[in-house]
Formats: sequence, C-alpha cells, structure tokens
Amino acid sequence: MKRSPPRGWPCNAVGEEITRLQQDLPKDAPHEIAALLDVHLMLLQDEQLISGVKHWITERHYNAEWALTTQYEIIARQFDDMEDEYLRERKADLEQVVERILRYMKGVASPMQPAAQAGSSRKKSQQDLLLDDTVDVPLVLVAHDISPADMLQFKQSLFVGFATDVGGKTSHTAIVARSMDIPAVVGARSASQLIEQDDWVIIDGDAGVLIVDPSPIILAEYGFKQRQGELERVRLNRLKHTPAVTIDGQRVELLANIEMPEDTLGAVHAGAVGVGLFRSEFLFMGRESKGLANLPDEEEQYQAYRKAIEGMQGLPVTIRTVDVGADKPLDRLDRAQDSHLNPALGLRAIRWSLADPPMFLTQLRAILRAAAHGQVNLLVPMLAHASEIRQTLVLIDHARMQLDNKGTPYGPVRLGAMIEIPAAALTLKLFLRYFDFLSIGTNDLIQYTLAIDRADESVAHLYDPLHPAVLRLVADTIAECNAQGKGVSVCGEMAGDVGMTRLLLGLGLRSFSMHPSRILAVKQQILRADASKLAAWAAQVLASEDPASLL
Repeated sequence: MKRSPPRGWPCNAVGEEITRLQQDLPKDAPHEIAALLDVHLMLLQDEQLISGVKHWITERHYNAEWALTTQYEIIARQFDDMEDEYLRERKADLEQVVERILRYMKGVASPMQPAAQAGSSRKKSQQDLLLDDTVDVPLVLVAHDISPADMLQFKQSLFVGFATDVGGKTSHTAIVARSMDIPAVVGARSASQLIEQDDWVIIDGDAGVLIVDPSPIILAEYGFKQRQGELERVRLNRLKHTPAVTIDGQRVELLANIEMPEDTLGAVHAGAVGVGLFRSEFLFMGRESKGLANLPDEEEQYQAYRKAIEGMQGLPVTIRTVDVGADKPLDRLDRAQDSHLNPALGLRAIRWSLADPPMFLTQLRAILRAAAHGQVNLLVPMLAHASEIRQTLVLIDHARMQLDNKGTPYGPVRLGAMIEIPAAALTLKLFLRYFDFLSIGTNDLIQYTLAIDRADESVAHLYDPLHPAVLRLVADTIAECNAQGKGVSVCGEMAGDVGMTRLLLGLGLRSFSMHPSRILAVKQQILRADASKLAAWAAQVLASEDPASLL
C-alpha cells in the first residue's frame, strides 16, 4: 500500500500542477502523453520515495531538499542496476519528477529547458523562446532530458526538433516524439553540456546524428536532403490507393501495428489493409493501479476493441493478448520485477496471463464480444511449451462458455501465436497443429536468439537482424507456414525496414505488419520487386556467412 504523503509534502502541489496539465490536454494530443503524466503522478506517491525522505529528515535532520536528493540517488542506483533497457530508462521519469519537486521547493517555475537554438543570435529566456513569434529561424532544443509534461509545450512552441543526453528508442521521450512526428536524437550523451546557445545544429532523426556548427557545404547538403525528403513523401503519398503487388503479380498484405483504438485513423490513412498487431497492453498501462480492480474491466476493453474494429471499416484486426512484464511492467508488478535478475526472461506475456486466469478470462471475453462487430484475429504472445498452448486454448473455450451462460453475443476469431522465442521457431509443427496463423516478432526473436541486451552498450553492436541464425529461424517459419497453407506475417521492426523488404519477399513472406508511417515506403519497394527472381538470391543470402554483404 502507498502511504499518505506527509502534511506539507510539496508533491501535493506538484501533483495538482500535473493534473492541471492533464485537464488542459488538447484533444489531438498523443495518448502517450496522458499515460506518461499518470506515471509521474504515481511516482509522486511512491512509498519508497516518501518514507525515505521522511527518514532522512527525522533521523538525520537533513533539510527537505537534501533529503529528497539523497533518496533520489538511492532509488536511481536501483534503476541503474536493472538489466532491462525499458526499466532503466524509467529513471529519467523519476528524475523529472524530483526536479519538479525541487523547483517547487525553491519557488521556481517549470518551463522547458532549451540548451541550444539553431540560427538565432538573440539570447532570450526560456519562456521568451516558447512564446516569441518574431523568431524567423527554426529553433531546436538540446537538453539533458525532456519530460512528457514539457512535451506538451513543445507541440505549441517554435522548436522543430530536439536532442537529449539520455534516453533510448524505448524511452518515453522517444515514444512521444515519434507519435508527434518530431525529428529527435535521444541518448546524445553530453550534448547539453557541449552545445552552447546560438550554436547551429542539424538533427538527423533518421540516422540518429547530431551535427554541431555544420560547414556551409554540410548545411547545404542537409538542406537538399530535407527538400528531397519532402518530395519523397509527396511521391509516396500517391501510392496510398495502389495495391501492393510485385512486378510478377504477387499480392502482398501491408498491415499496421497500433497501440490504441485511435491509431486506426492513421492506419487507414496510410492505406493499411488491416491491423496486424493491436498491442492491447497499452490499455493496461499508465493507470494508477492499486490492484486488479483498477485494471480495465471487461466493458472498457470491449468498447476499446470495438472502437478499433469499427475504425478499420470492415478490415481485419489482430488483437494480441496483454504482453506485460519486462519492458512493459504494470505498477503492481514493479516491486516483483525489480528482484528479477533478468525481467525479459521472467513472468511476462502469456506466462503472466496464465498466472492470473481471472484477468486473462476478462480480456478473452472482451475480445470475443468485440469479434461480433467485425473480423478479429486473436494473437497470443511468447508461447514456448505445449502445456502453455493447451492452457490457453482451455481458457479461450472457458471464456466462450461464460458468455454462453450469460447469453452474451460474441463472434468467431482466428487464433494465432507469436513466434518470438527460438524454442517456438524450432517446434513449428506443434504450433501449426493448434493455430490458424503465426506472427513472427523479430525484435524479441533476435534478442533471445543472440542473447543480446540491446540496452547494453558493450554488446549492442552485436544485435543483428541479419545474423545467419536469425534469418534461418525466420525463413523456416515462413516456409513451414506456406507449406501447410497457414498464414504468416512479420510484425517486428524488420517488417518496416525497407532494406529488408526484398529479402523477406524472397523468403516467401506475403504479409508485413508495421508502424503506419512505414507502409508507403515498404509498398514502394514491393512495387519495384520481382518476387520470382528474389527466391534464388534469398537462398544465397541464407547460405552466406556474411548476409549483410549481399544486401
């Protein structure tokens, strides 16, 4: 249980400030921002933070600022020791919360923290930069970190991009930046210390490159690249209504990955022919959870799934059952996850669902009910054992029986399994006896196959989608599904990587699922490809010791 904050605890005022930010959110604000503000509110009420500060004040007679800073450093070290990248990056959220409390204690406002601007020679206050509409050059923000709350101001500010010292691809700041389509470079180490105000900088979000004081030649080159990029987006947009068919007449299915029902608007706009992955866990996250009762109930989930189905206007929607744990913990699991040496190998995804049948049955009933409104595929993550498959199928049948007993209508679903563990990829015949289709989650499959923690800088360079072992597992999965007439798709990052499109086509893949923003670029590659000629080349890539050299 969380203790009540002590009287006079500044978190109360800071909490009110964040609550006001939530209430003032514009209707078109990305849903990630509201969820991240919820995380900050929960951190304000964290028992370890509150009790620790009280301890330093009462036992050591520290002043409030010193006590708060000391307790932050203790908790921060716990984050640093975590194996999982996503959990380590939550340290940034705690730091942002503590900074807000300290600013309140000192009576200082909480504006954004710009450290550099591009082009303008005028030195202005932070608030001036946010509000001044006379600045005639594009501005970029360089900071140690940017909190989700500050990102709200970013959208209405004059800044066109940003760079931060900390963070990674899965950090909250990066997630929000992608959702808002803002050029950004995160994890730029000491950028905020080395770059000075009035420095000219170039932010290349695609390459993850930050260039300081570019020469006239470099500046002109990137200006040309920027114009070319704009023209390319215009050209790609013309392909929206063009069917994805190869030169030799092979039809390819391009699907969208979404996190929330509202994302279907972007999927339809991009020309997706369905949703290949609805990450249902985002309905469970960012809630002030004090137990199961505050997780989304059956009705809330049903309405969310129904909204996504109706948003796709009759196109199929694949809903993955909740995939929490490891990099996507729920609040009530945080303490248990911290004790695991490697959360990625612990109680996550289907393992967590099977360990909590009432929660899992609630979700299954909601999905089955939503299936009465359109085409629904039910996808189960991280299966590895026959026993897990049988338990899952029993619970699906039980959910149907519960709905029958209540006289509640529901629809049919096609059942699918994620292939993201090498053990699953090596026992495909078992999976294909039970499931209608398979979906290859390449992100986890690569990580588990190569035993590589992408967050560990000392080995991150070894994370390789083109490793022969990874390609063999992907190729064998596609081939076995095709041989048995079962559907197969790739829904990991490889699906949206245009550098992998031709290889996946050559391996026989005809269903790709990716972020909506990648669909048109991948479609362009498909329209230019002759799948019949790619098969022989793909076989050579598979047989090579260095597949990357043949791409």
